[in-house]
Amino acid sequence: MTTAHKVLPGPRAKELIARDAAVISPSYTRGYPLVMARGKGARVWDVDGNEFIDFTTGIAVTATGHAHPAVVQAIKDQADKFIHMSGTDFYYEPQIEMAERLASIAPFGGDDAMVFFCNSGAEAIEAAAKLARYYTERGRFIAFLRGFHGRTMGALSFTASKYIQREDFFPLVPGITHVPYPNTYRPVINPDGYADYGERIVDYIEKEIFQTIVPAKEVAGILVEPIQGEGGYVVPPDGFLPALRRLCDKYSILLIVDEVQTGMGRTGKWWAVNHWDVQPDIVCSAKGIASGMPLGAIIARKNIMKTWAPGAHASTFGGNPVSCAAGIATFDLLKNGLIDNAAAMGEYMMGRLREIQERHPSIGQVRGKGLMIGVEFVKDRETREYAADLRNAIVDCAFEESLLILGCGTSTIRLIPPLNVDRETIDEALVRFEHAITRAEETTL
Repeated sequence: MTTAHKVLPGPRAKELIARDAAVISPSYTRGYPLVMARGKGARVWDVDGNEFIDFTTGIAVTATGHAHPAVVQAIKDQADKFIHMSGTDFYYEPQIEMAERLASIAPFGGDDAMVFFCNSGAEAIEAAAKLARYYTERGRFIAFLRGFHGRTMGALSFTASKYIQREDFFPLVPGITHVPYPNTYRPVINPDGYADYGERIVDYIEKEIFQTIVPAKEVAGILVEPIQGEGGYVVPPDGFLPALRRLCDKYSILLIVDEVQTGMGRTGKWWAVNHWDVQPDIVCSAKGIASGMPLGAIIARKNIMKTWAPGAHASTFGGNPVSCAAGIATFDLLKNGLIDNAAAMGEYMMGRLREIQERHPSIGQVRGKGLMIGVEFVKDRETREYAADLRNAIVDCAFEESLLILGCGTSTIRLIPPLNVDRETIDEALVRFEHAITRAEETTL
């Protein structure tokens, strides 16, 4: 049952939010006043004892749910041994074991993979860009509009999701050219004459960008999200990534995939690129890799990563032994059933959401793969006009209905439960979600 209309935030939460405002940077983007006290699986409790279903998973991070016992035990066991010994200067078994596991699932073959560890998705992007420049001896890149790759200065230079993320931070890293991402629901380049809109976009890169402003011979890499995350959970048409791979092969450009949000089983496969049988050159990973412990990595072909000289790139905390222990436990849980569950539960949830769509004309499109699902809201299905105010109201109403969700893109809500979520929890969450939609429609439309 829904627990709508409770008074939120409670008194303890209000007190902590006031303390937070005095000492924490206002650059953080808190959507609603949740002050978490503890979590278990797909549920969390705030400091006033209110229970919520969490379909944010810390922005697709707690892949195995909150406080999975196997992950918690792995963290405890490693912390009892030692917490830190920088992997850039010394050796330790958890880092080696985690690298072996990641190499084994590289989308270009486990025997051809090497791993560099860092702490986050943004750091993975930075490392991938440096490696691409180092290997190719080229200085330019292609990235995509509405893509999100992080907020450090290099990663921000690739990011083109919202202007607020870039405003007042120029100059950024030069040499990055942005092109449209193939959104078939909202095409921005004329698709006429092309069977696949994704192939149309790749043709645009080759025949327009490469012929006018960016010589292909100067491009080190093309950085792409196999499914756009922050940009709206946009799933590209099937021809896009294979065509991008062919383009990169033609001009000796590295294909770099940002799997920070899409990877580690989120889409029902180890990597989102696996849905299209595309083999990239470098994979960027983080978020769900260690169930909440800070860990990031790039996985690259050996012939590329072996060119790096000692000291060319490093990270003091990257591959921290406690984080790697959590990553190993997470990996084993994913391999032994959670990825299969993500595929099955994602298919079930998409079906349920399309039933809800039939009752709510404000839902323009339901899209996704596995448990990476976006629901886009519109003012009118014919015009597909964005409904940002409605989307924002739904997020707030869902909080009041004890459901935690997040927006993305201009008017999309992302639903990203833990990969071990069950049908009963999905059913309960979607009842709350539809209640939130109904309430928001009554006050916004």
